[in-house]
Amino acid sequence: MTTDPASLHPSAWVTRFASLIPRGASVLDLACGSGRHARYLLALGHPVVMADRDVSGVADLAHAAGAEIVRHDLEGPAQWPFGERRFAAVVVTNYLHRPLFGRIIQAVAPGGILIYETFAEGNAAFGRPRNPDFLLGREELLDRVRPHLGVIAFEDLAVSSPRPAVVQRIAAVRPGGRSSACTSAPSRTDTARCATPAPRSSDRSDPGSVPSA
Repeated sequence: MTTDPASLHPSAWVTRFASLIPRGASVLDLACGSGRHARYLLALGHPVVMADRDVSGVADLAHAAGAEIVRHDLEGPAQWPFGERRFAAVVVTNYLHRPLFGRIIQAVAPGGILIYETFAEGNAAFGRPRNPDFLLGREELLDRVRPHLGVIAFEDLAVSSPRPAVVQRIAAVRPGGRSSACTSAPSRTDTARCATPAPRSSDRSDPGSVPSA
């Protein structure tokens, strides 16, 4: 069986903004899947809480220093498993369950950062997911996050690598720490500026890629 190379490497969006997480601060990797982001962040020295309904993909990290694995059906009737816990970073990729947006945003600690990337409207032309329940509407991620957090960067676009897809991705901080300064974001001329929606790649060149879950 061929392994999807994207499943082995962290998203470029996550690695781009990981430097804004305070050194040694805790991270929540929500819907962690195979743990590609948890592994990357653990290697950077962050304690990481990994949560998913199927945690078999991160079972090998059960005894890793700084690792905490939470088996939980995020879409089930049980309560949010983290209560009032706050994290220096919340990372979500290729996962969308709209009722959780409030909890996800609340889980970002003062000075912390939300790094979120998932599929968007138009992705059906390229493959799964096709169900609108799992596809963000135009600039939906920006509209949901911007009232609560300070947006560093946002993109709503089509990408070609590692496979064609339409995605939205955002990096946003809660005031209260060094990460809250918009000017602290890594600069890149082909990405969106602070709180400014980026056009789809049909309007400009493809600036990046989206890994699979």
